[in-house]
Amino acid sequence: MTTTSAVSKAPAPGAGAARPGLVLVFLCVAGFMTFLDVSIVNVALPSIEQSLGISESYLQYVVTTYGTVLGGFLLLGGRLADTFGRRRMLRTGLLLFAAASLLAGLAEGPVLLVAARGLQGLGAAFIAPSALSLLTNTFAEGPERTRALGVWGAVGGVASVAGVVLGGLFTEGPGWRWIFFVNVPIGVAAALLAPFVVPESRAAERRRSFDTAGAVLLTAGLVLTIFTLGRTADAGWGSAPTLGGFALAAALLAAFLLVERRAEAPLIPSAVVRLPVLRAANATAVLLFGTLVTLFFFASLFMQQVLGYSPIRTGLAYVPLAVIVSVGAGVASQLVTRLAAKPVLVAGLLLTAVGMLLLWRVPAHGSYPVDLLPAFLIGGLGLGLSFVPLQVAAFAGVGKAESGLAAGLISTSQEAGGALGVAVAATVAFSRVPALTRAAHGDPALVLAARASVFHEAFLVGACFALAAVAVSVLAVQGRRGLSH
Repeated sequence: MTTTSAVSKAPAPGAGAARPGLVLVFLCVAGFMTFLDVSIVNVALPSIEQSLGISESYLQYVVTTYGTVLGGFLLLGGRLADTFGRRRMLRTGLLLFAAASLLAGLAEGPVLLVAARGLQGLGAAFIAPSALSLLTNTFAEGPERTRALGVWGAVGGVASVAGVVLGGLFTEGPGWRWIFFVNVPIGVAAALLAPFVVPESRAAERRRSFDTAGAVLLTAGLVLTIFTLGRTADAGWGSAPTLGGFALAAALLAAFLLVERRAEAPLIPSAVVRLPVLRAANATAVLLFGTLVTLFFFASLFMQQVLGYSPIRTGLAYVPLAVIVSVGAGVASQLVTRLAAKPVLVAGLLLTAVGMLLLWRVPAHGSYPVDLLPAFLIGGLGLGLSFVPLQVAAFAGVGKAESGLAAGLISTSQEAGGALGVAVAATVAFSRVPALTRAAHGDPALVLAARASVFHEAFLVGACFALAAVAVSVLAVQGRRGLSH
């Protein structure tokens, strides 16, 4: 494929845009694997906590390290894909992801597990923007690309929910380590098959410099921010480690902004940031995925530690949520081709907020059909309706030469938003644990009520994220240049 803005290598035998349907399926499989690992660990967290002796406040790092490293390096991954070849970077990411998954499955301690999760995030940072950029270069802008992005958005949403279902099945069956081992054969097989399915492509202008320093500073700043937030539950907000951690994180992020201004090839060019639709879409993505990951993290703990569900029952409890997310995404895929993206997105975000508020009110001895199921169905429908218009808005007005950058930017917002969302919700919720535990005086009923109260706080924080996303999508960009077009 050769255009004025992008060129491709000659496709390998059997590969090419002549079979866009096959390319779409393959890319969705690769994307599904990376999306899946955002949520698949959630149901396994209590088992991991017991097996490796991880404290409850440390558990969040098993989730947030993956999302933070993934988010921090996605923009660099998109630039590398545009320059050295999107298929090449896709294969590199698949192999790195498989190797890191093997390391995570073999981990015998929390430090190695968290480090392996970080390596998984780095591999995913090469996979996600490469796959999404290949998709946007395979399908021309218009209804064809909109439908393909709708499928991609649906895959992201379904994978996020399918992760918690599969996490329960693996944890109850062969054990929690298999949530990582399962990625190994899939990643290796996909890397080997890629040359026969996906045509190579890259941006016409080959960049010779990359803002690697910016990517490292951004990731380090995000990681330190999230780590420091997690420490506040034990150390307190006014302690020296907390204040020092936030000060250093702020310095790293300020250094990132300074590097961006002076870099020859900044991660985020100012011309792209000026696109109002792109700004609104990415700000909304941060808040939406903060809600999403908070939901999975705390609902999994609530069902097992408050309602007494087994891992497999917890996983199966998410099945209606998975179904309704796919239904909502399918409906949204049709609506965005007929209506503006903005009203579909706002409706989805409002339903998501309602679902989180219903979870906020689930009692400690709640019933699944009466209390949990309605929240899952309403919130899941909202999530499904939100994913697709968000993806469409993120690529509106973006040329093929910047498709890797746009893919990296929206994925960065999603992953960083999920990690930050869990960190903030966990900080608010777990900070109350010591006081509530003392007040319970060892009474089992009071301890259970206290634990439920902690998770309720987290669900309320998630609802606030969703409502803030509504405000951003409605107010951040107005008029003809907003999300409505």
